Amino acid sequence: MDANTTQLLFFGVIIVVIIALMFRNGRKRQRTAAEMTAGLRPGAEIMTSGGIFGTITAIDEDESKITLRTGPTSEITIHRQAIGRIVTPVADDGTVLNGEPVVLEDAAADPTFGERVDLSKPEPGTARPTDSAASKGVSE
Repeated sequence: MDANTTQLLFFGVIIVVIIALMFRNGRKRQRTAAEMTAGLRPGAEIMTSGGIFGTITAIDEDESKITLRTGPTSEITIHRQAIGRIVTPVADDGTVLNGEPVVLEDAAADPTFGERVDLSKPEPGTARPTDSAASKGVSE
């Protein structure tokens, strides 16, 4: 083979690889979009492609419209394709899924931001931060 044929063959292989990667990425995007639209149910919190957050109140499958509650008294109607991402999905049984499950004991134990913590009365089984070896009379 001469140099021109080798260069053309190499160039053709590069073009084929680029086209194959484009088709692969397109199918991947279609699959994730189909999964997202399958997960749309009333009660799910979503963000539109324009950055508006809201909770789905109604879905019209025939006209591809979704009604969002964006505030206590305001609702807007958007097209299905305007959904950017699902913030809080809803399970099949209607319960809201928000990532990791919250353990109520752990959530109640941590103070909220700005909350004052009374360290004078520790809970049973917990050590106070002021307890140290020096205050107990133990020498090092």
